[in-house]
Amino acid sequence: QLQASGGGLVQAGGSLRLSCVASGFTFDDHAIGWFRQAPGKEREGVSCISANNGKIYYGDSVKGRFTISSDNAANTVFLQMNSLKPEDTAVYYCAADLRGRLRLLVPSYDYWGQGTLVTVSS
Repeated sequence: QLQASGGGLVQAGGSLRLSCVASGFTFDDHAIGWFRQAPGKEREGVSCISANNGKIYYGDSVKGRFTISSDNAANTVFLQMNSLKPEDTAVYYCAADLRGRLRLLVPSYDYWGQGTLVTVSS
């Protein structure tokens, strides 16, 4: 099970930090990804991290603004979001790829959290 939290309402230019806590399994060799889905749009990959080697990948729309990190001992992955824009408004989901593949493809992920809403006002 994955539990995402940390969403909220923030003004453009502000910051939020999302957390994703895993229970019932450990990160081990998995990859953890963050995705988002805005109303009427497809789910979009934001960033992912390999729990095994720490490699990271970012989607083009968030490069330079978002930072993903992990605390494997706490089974937690964080997404620090800075310089937020109104177009970042979405429900953010964390997900686990049990095979540890570092890719931002929805079908690659096995477990999904329930999502946390991020709203950025202009």
